[in-house]
Amino acid sequence: MNRRTLLGGLFAAASVPALAACSSGVTSLDGQGSSSGGGGSSKGGLTIGTANFTENQVLGYLYAAVLQQAGVKVKVRPNLGTREIVIPALKAGDIDLLPEYQGALLNYLAPKDASAEPGTMQNALTLALPGGLQVLPYGQAADSDCFVVTRATARKYGLTSLADLAKQNGELVIGAAPEVKKRRVGAVGLKDVYGVEFKEFKSLDSDGPLVKGALKKGDVDVANLFTTDTDIASHGWVVLTDPKNLIPSQHIVPLIADRKADDTVRKALARLGNVLTTEQLTQLNSQVDNDKKDPQDVANAYAKQHGLA
Repeated sequence: MNRRTLLGGLFAAASVPALAACSSGVTSLDGQGSSSGGGGSSKGGLTIGTANFTENQVLGYLYAAVLQQAGVKVKVRPNLGTREIVIPALKAGDIDLLPEYQGALLNYLAPKDASAEPGTMQNALTLALPGGLQVLPYGQAADSDCFVVTRATARKYGLTSLADLAKQNGELVIGAAPEVKKRRVGAVGLKDVYGVEFKEFKSLDSDGPLVKGALKKGDVDVANLFTTDTDIASHGWVVLTDPKNLIPSQHIVPLIADRKADDTVRKALARLGNVLTTEQLTQLNSQVDNDKKDPQDVANAYAKQHGLA
């Protein structure tokens, strides 16, 4: 199935989050941090796309909720796939808006850029984005990649940090989404920065039941998860520290096509970004993953509770 076919087959009505001002000096309502000044219009409505994991779907529906409250007609196409699919879809006009993550997006666009602080990354993103796209101000909520092991594995091999993995080169199996094998915040960066080489890379899912199930069963020794996953704490898994700062800051940031980035959209997303916290986002994820609630229902309930919809 090609990308256009995939995008054409996935279609749903929904909601999204707004972006917030952070202490870095990037404010949510003044238009700073975008790569283009304006000229867009949301009067004809817009389409929100999401990646293929729970949190991004929740964010997409949060975006939709606040935009609908602002009078913007929205459609949501959830679970489209990885960044390698959704970014080209945005550029091609199949979708108009994506919930993104600063560090991961910058690594995708400019792999050699070493920016790590949120404000610096926002500026770097502005320079790295292709024409026709822009990032709106980032919110206070953040979610980062992390690499975890079970307590038993940590004890067995003396693992507390990513650097410790190199002591067991050729012995450990890592489980992650397929694309992590070629990403800097993944197998590539672990080898380049920490000198880590795994016995095997198992292609599973992105912070989903496959990779977490494999970790619980012992089919993998190391799993790539997200810091907002409540299963980490509930299972007592050990998050390996990152002393060399391989994993950058990951504040949530809206990535939007210039053609739709008007003041109505900017202000609506800014409202959400100013309200949504990392802790709240973690709980929303848990409601979907652990309580088996629908992502759209979870997002809409949060938006209503906080006066956003």
